[in-house]
Amino acid sequence: MHTAQLVERVRGGDRRALARAITLVENGSAELREIMSGLAPHTGRARVVGFTGSPGVGKSTTTNAVVRAIRERGLSVAVLAIDPSSPFTGGALLGDRVRMQEHATDPGVYIRSMANRGHLGGLSWATPHALRVLDAAGFDVILVETVGVGQAEVEIAGEADTTVVLCAPGMGDSVQAAKAGVLEVADVFAVNKADRDGARVTRRELRQMVAMVDRADEEWKPPIVMTVAAKDEGVAELWARVEEHYAHLEANGELAERRRARARGEIQAIALERLRSRLGGVGADGGIEVLARDVAEGRHDPYTAADLLLKELGSGAQ
Repeated sequence: MHTAQLVERVRGGDRRALARAITLVENGSAELREIMSGLAPHTGRARVVGFTGSPGVGKSTTTNAVVRAIRERGLSVAVLAIDPSSPFTGGALLGDRVRMQEHATDPGVYIRSMANRGHLGGLSWATPHALRVLDAAGFDVILVETVGVGQAEVEIAGEADTTVVLCAPGMGDSVQAAKAGVLEVADVFAVNKADRDGARVTRRELRQMVAMVDRADEEWKPPIVMTVAAKDEGVAELWARVEEHYAHLEANGELAERRRARARGEIQAIALERLRSRLGGVGADGGIEVLARDVAEGRHDPYTAADLLLKELGSGAQ
């Protein structure tokens, strides 16, 4: 399939083309630049909602239930489920996709699992490009379910319009798992498995911690929704709070700013990757190795060596 044909079929929502395009994204194909160029004019329409939280809080079950709530409103939805990779083989079980099989035959739902391939932060390095592909395919909503790595899992906030942080009672100190970075990135909290003992205590602790956090958007106080996703309880309210947040972002101009920040991050990531590639080229002719030896032997400090390396890279670009 030629790239132009692939782009056209992605825009038409062709499932095989979508699968092919995202596979090319994951593999860092040489065709990626042309694909992104062809899709760019057709992006920026989909709402992106991230679901994050510690392992075991019910992210997949909640995402599955939210898909039902979205479809009841007549909206199309794509799910990007990030699964952890094996540190030995690099493969992934892709279990999240297995849990969502009830939507497999729904033409208004597309589910794609992606291995994180060792990338930290709860996402895959290919996530931003995959989101662009799904956006250009015309989906109204894109749900991103992160790996589930705990307090460090904040990268989703840079990719989503709305970030939902899930907690659950009965998992030790559930608020401990939510604090640090994750507490600050939440736009909406969901206390899942709310039929268990301790759910109200978890909600109370979250309220206390939310009140203590200084947020950039002082007009929005993250609501805390009680859900039992396995029984479809509270899910409609959860999605209603997500829609309220999206409307809030549109009203105060924050949505456009978040999307500019997302684009800024993509540009920086691509530029840094190219810089790393060029650094490898410098290393091939001994340049960086000579500098490394000079630093190790005390003839240069690392800052001076870095300046020399950047100067060498700059002269090579001219």
